[in-house]
Amino acid sequence: MQDKAEAPPSTPVRPAAPPTTPKEPRATLLARVAAAAAGGFLLFLAFPPLDWWWSAPIGIALFTLSAYGCRPRRAAWLGYLAGLVFLLPALQWVGPIGVDAWLALVGVEALFYAAWAFCARLSFRLPWWPLWAAALWVLMEWGRSTFPVGGFPWARVAFSQGESPFTPYAALGGAPLVTFAVALAGTLPAAAVLRWRSAQGIRRAAAPVALALAVPLLAFAVPRPGDEGKSVNIGIVQGNVPGRGIYAYGDEPAIVLQNHANETKRLAQAVRAGELPKPDLVVLPENSTDIDPYRSEFARSTIDAAVKDVGVPTLVGAVVAIGDNERATRSLVWDPVTGPGPYYDKQQLVPFGEYTPFKEIFLTLFERARLVGRQSVAGDKPGDLRMGPVTIGAVNCYEVAFDATVRDTVRAGGTPLAVQTNNATYALSNLPPQQLAMSKLRAVEHNRAVVTAATTGISAFVTPDGKVSWQTRERVADMTVVKVPVRTQSTIATRVGAAPEWALIAMGVAAVCAAAWRGRRRDDRMR
Repeated sequence: MQDKAEAPPSTPVRPAAPPTTPKEPRATLLARVAAAAAGGFLLFLAFPPLDWWWSAPIGIALFTLSAYGCRPRRAAWLGYLAGLVFLLPALQWVGPIGVDAWLALVGVEALFYAAWAFCARLSFRLPWWPLWAAALWVLMEWGRSTFPVGGFPWARVAFSQGESPFTPYAALGGAPLVTFAVALAGTLPAAAVLRWRSAQGIRRAAAPVALALAVPLLAFAVPRPGDEGKSVNIGIVQGNVPGRGIYAYGDEPAIVLQNHANETKRLAQAVRAGELPKPDLVVLPENSTDIDPYRSEFARSTIDAAVKDVGVPTLVGAVVAIGDNERATRSLVWDPVTGPGPYYDKQQLVPFGEYTPFKEIFLTLFERARLVGRQSVAGDKPGDLRMGPVTIGAVNCYEVAFDATVRDTVRAGGTPLAVQTNNATYALSNLPPQQLAMSKLRAVEHNRAVVTAATTGISAFVTPDGKVSWQTRERVADMTVVKVPVRTQSTIATRVGAAPEWALIAMGVAAVCAAAWRGRRRDDRMR
């Protein structure tokens, strides 16, 4: 009998390698780079001082097109490029602190745009992806506003829409809903372009274009409270400072205090001469005294004399000592009869400006970090302060960018809002107009008039409809008395608080999870 042939040893079956993404032609890559850079630059143009609000959705459309259809890592660095091109000019105002500080801030913040592009690239796998990509923009801005060291909410898309067709959305869902609406008005045209280029043709491209046009039009249907027939006369004082940049306060102590005291007295003289109506209260800027009035008899008597001259409660901005090593940025009500009284301490402090994060490290490595001086401590209560016939809502400079801080002040009864600010270091940069745009959005968001007093400008009066009724030039001393409507009715945004933001964040997170799961299942089927 013939022996059977020995069976060859079995070889293990290797899984097929997952398909690789074909290498893109060089021209396609260059087109993506150009779209990302152009998108970032167009987004910058939407912000003050240019205020080309309509360029924001176009910029986001180009952001989206640059990332669509490429590998996730490539989408991330394209997003980082777009973020750099946007933030370098948008945050140019940081330059007086130091070019290194400006570049470091931009470098860190651009990472969030890389994260958006990476996550949006995953969401493109899903139906209705323009909706999910727009929700991811809200998630990205929430992250920027929260991390690191308390977040940096400057240059959010909503703050480019101080006066635009998208602005009314602020009264419905606050700044996050405005950002979502603008982002959606950008991702939808991007989808239209992609449909037009594909076999789906122009007819399928018309639907997303129509939806994109409907987004700002629907904002006019947002319900907003009307006038209540009440008003208050508020004096606004801008005293100016002697220097520029980080040395804005000059070398001579008390000159800033004296400037604001003199301008307050000039306001009182104009009232007595009948040139201005008598105010019910007066608002001075943040840091309107560069000497602690609790510890200096000179500062106390100078402020007291000016307030007695004008004869009404005055909101004074002061940096006051807390113990031997700390300080607080304070909004202090000064009564012409009883002197200093109720106050509000700033809650959202400026990192490296009012306190030093990780100070053991930074104070050791960087000599400039010592310019902060005493470390500020944050307040823990909203700024509802009774002044004359109204309870004003004190908001201190940097805080106007933070949704919760402003909302809590309004909920505590603040009306109108008084934003005390010190932009002396950043005078004549794009910071003062960007900050004024935030006040315009906050006015609409909460149905409150906003009075802004700045050391060097821009001081302003914004109506509850978000219109600037009066404003100063920069680096001049100025004052006036404005008739400010007092409104007490709340918008939907004030009542629902952060709920719309959390809903949009949940949408974005769910979309990324669903897209990742779908991609994993597809890869498993191909093995």
